[in-house]
Order: sequence, then C-alpha cells, then structure tokens
Amino acid sequence: MRLRGSARTLALVAALALELPLAACSADGGDLAAQWQQGGDKGYIEGDGATTSIAPEQRTDPVVFSGVTEQGDAYGSDETIGSVTVVNFWYAGCAPCRAEAADLVAVYDEFSSQGVAFVGVNTRDQVAQAAQFSEEFGVAYPSIMDNAGDRAVQRAFAGQVPLNAVPTTLVLDAEGRVAHRIVGQLAGESHLSTLVRETLAEG
Repeated sequence: MRLRGSARTLALVAALALELPLAACSADGGDLAAQWQQGGDKGYIEGDGATTSIAPEQRTDPVVFSGVTEQGDAYGSDETIGSVTVVNFWYAGCAPCRAEAADLVAVYDEFSSQGVAFVGVNTRDQVAQAAQFSEEFGVAYPSIMDNAGDRAVQRAFAGQVPLNAVPTTLVLDAEGRVAHRIVGQLAGESHLSTLVRETLAEG
C-alpha cells in the first residue's frame, strides 16, 4: 500500500511538472508578442522547425511589403511578384540563424538561376552587423533592415509569421501568397529545397 501511495504521489508531481513549463512558455510568448506590438526588443523564442504547408485554394491574399536593404536600396514585393520567393527572418546574434545560413545560401545557389527570389528580413541589427554576417556566410541576396522602430515588413507579414519566432522562413508562391512556413531552424538544405521545388511545380 505504501508503494502504491508513493507511485500516485510521483505521478501527480510529474503531471504538475509537465504543466508548469507549458504555462510559462505560453505566458512568455504572449508577453513577447505584446512587447513587439509596443516596439520592444527584449528577446525572442526559437521555433522548433515545424513546417506548415498551405494548399493553393486555402492561401491568403498576397503579402505587400517593402523596405530598405543593408545596401541602402529599396526592395520589396514589387521586385518579387511573379516569382517564387523565399523570405527569411533573421538577425546576426541568433544562433539558429547562423546555423542555417549555409543551407539558405545553398538553396539560393540552386534556384536563383530558375528565377526564385530570396530576401532576408533583419529584425534587430544595424547595417554594419548585417553586412558583416552576409560577408561571413557568403549571402548574396538582399536583406531588408526591419529592426525596432518601424518593423514595416514584420507588420506586413504579421498574419503569417509568429512575431516572436526567429528564425522563420517563408516560401511565397508566384502570386506573393504564403505557401510554406518554417518556424525555427531549417532541418537542412533539402528541407527548404523540397518546398521551393514543390512551389515551382505549381505554375
């Protein structure tokens, strides 16, 4: 009887232990989302690499976005419409962003000649940091500087991207609609290339 009672107690403690982290993550995520709405810049939550794919008939309206790149050039959906487009949200100090950089570059090298557009959205850095990252990892495609203050690109994608999850990678179809979403670090080069290939095959 004593053993059964101990077992019941241990089961109860384990159940409570599982519930508490979930509650903490939920509260923290909500707090960070509120900070973003207020223009705060206090942290981020890494996603787990989960992929969401959206059938063409279920996709939302095209996302219209624009901003200024680390090179000082205007860039946005006017330049990418008509092309399958990869949009990657990142910043230089984000460890999973650094870990996936080579995979993004490899997929860019594979598909840019096929008309696929790539654009980064830097959510935190100054121009010098972003430029140093691009040089270090050989990133040839532009990144829009969308850090605290304006965040116009993040606001444009707010219905598609968890605002506190970095990195997040989107694949837009040729109409500019979100076809695939990866929240968190890419699982590898083939993870993204498969989604790009599927989106290209649509049209």
